[in-house]
Amino acid sequence: MNEQEKLLESNSLEYYKNALGAEKREEYNTSVTLFFKAMASLCDLHILRNKGFFPTNHSERFRILQKEYSDLYLKIDNDFILYQNSYRLKLDKSASEVLKHDVESLFKKLRINF
Repeated sequence: MNEQEKLLESNSLEYYKNALGAEKREEYNTSVTLFFKAMASLCDLHILRNKGFFPTNHSERFRILQKEYSDLYLKIDNDFILYQNSYRLKLDKSASEVLKHDVESLFKKLRINF
């Protein structure tokens, strides 16, 4: 595993751990934001492992996922709406649980212990 892979994996685990803490404190906007960041880091890791580079922004990530990894694209595209809602709405536990489930599925797919 190269340094970029280690960094993305480490960041995703940090976001995930802190999202769990926020969820436990019933801070669902924060947990959704952090679960989404974990998912974005994991998608970047998947792209890096398969393509040799990682995207520099959301738009590039979404284009690559939509074109080449439709299963991941569908998840992150749906989750992106919840992430955006965290800026203007008060989210609840169900929103947090959706993202948590998707992140945990991606950890498993990438064979990362969480």
